[in-house]
Amino acid sequence: MQVGGAALLTVGWVAVLLLGLDLGVLATVGVSGVAVLGASFLLAWGAETAEKDVPRAFAIAVLAVLAVAPEYAVDALYAWNAGAGGATAEACAQLSAEQIQASQTTLARGCHDANLAIANMTGANRILIGIGWAGIAVFTVWRATKTRDQAVEKRGGFLKDAVTLDRDIATEIAFLFVATGWAFLVPLGGGIGLVDTLFLVGLYVTYIGLVLKSDIETSDHTVGVPKYFQKWSLPWRPIVVLTLFAYSGILIFTAVEPFAHGLEEIGLQNGIPEFFMIQWVAPLASESPELIVVAVLVNKARSTAGFNALISSKLNQWTLLIGTIAVVYSIALGGLGTLPFDQKQAAEIWITAAQSYFALAILVNFEITIREAVALFGLFISQVVVEFIIIRDLLVLPFDSYELLVGYTVLYLVIGTALFAVRRRALAQLFGLAGDAFRSALGREPVHEELAD
Repeated sequence: MQVGGAALLTVGWVAVLLLGLDLGVLATVGVSGVAVLGASFLLAWGAETAEKDVPRAFAIAVLAVLAVAPEYAVDALYAWNAGAGGATAEACAQLSAEQIQASQTTLARGCHDANLAIANMTGANRILIGIGWAGIAVFTVWRATKTRDQAVEKRGGFLKDAVTLDRDIATEIAFLFVATGWAFLVPLGGGIGLVDTLFLVGLYVTYIGLVLKSDIETSDHTVGVPKYFQKWSLPWRPIVVLTLFAYSGILIFTAVEPFAHGLEEIGLQNGIPEFFMIQWVAPLASESPELIVVAVLVNKARSTAGFNALISSKLNQWTLLIGTIAVVYSIALGGLGTLPFDQKQAAEIWITAAQSYFALAILVNFEITIREAVALFGLFISQVVVEFIIIRDLLVLPFDSYELLVGYTVLYLVIGTALFAVRRRALAQLFGLAGDAFRSALGREPVHEELAD
């Protein structure tokens, strides 16, 4: 019944695809948005069912890739246009910022699309943490009154209730830490090139190879549709999982782009700048499947799996997404090249890396309090609001967008470093646990000892 209901939500979009219907902007946004909702439920059920036969971390990694696949498609489009337009660092340097913004020539448009590829990528990553991590933490604590989620700790004091995380995610956090460190170096190379692709994609492949060697664990929290499918015998159970993954993945991949594009058109018609729409509204739409999936998990008192999915999504976007857009760009360019971007996009990468650094400082002790979630969201939304004010010239401020980004980057780094200093023993423990995961994957005995509280 539940599967049928979720599938029914996708029927309208399937009809649009098969019949080639043109519904108009508003109707397309509505039909595709409902389809994304239904497909997200199917994707979540598929991932939970898969935990019966594969390591949980791998099932969640697959879920994360499928859920953010539309983000890859949007970014790949801009990267392709940049390469096809001949946008190289040398060629774009010959144009003024005004010429690139006007995009009246093929080269200027290509340079503009190269910047949009970075803007969309950084926007998606910051949304995932600023809204995703923060919002899901608050939602988890709020739902705990009904779900009795054992991961939620009620504490005295203002906004001190916390979501505690399973230490098994130490591996994901450690890999994300390495990817974040590399991201700070990307702008120093003048663009995203071969070295970045090899390192970041290689990092993710190593991560997947590691989690594939993890043990298969049984979950006591599996209920509803996944519990029903897990009772099916082989080979029918894997067939169901693959069907759910394939159907929901295709639906999400095809529906999110029109959903995001429709929202962009609506925003542009109401006077919101193109750059702002592509950096914030389009990624918010493309991240919606991921947030819906995690909300489904939290609603089943599976907050640890939910946060694992969020961290896994951040990891694959911070590695595979950056690496693959450089590959797409080079293919369109017709040869090996480096995806260029301007000074402002360099600052966008730095602030995104700094936000990730701060978020990791929060999670290093395997918990996130409501107070910390509010801080994550507050820093994120305040920067977006102030930048909107600057873009629209709503107020005269003593700094421009670039200076704003640099200021927030420094702020994130200062707060994050202070947290790491206070939690240095937790940081050592985290890398010790991640090291144990490597040793176990190689067939060696773990050596890490838990630190005393």
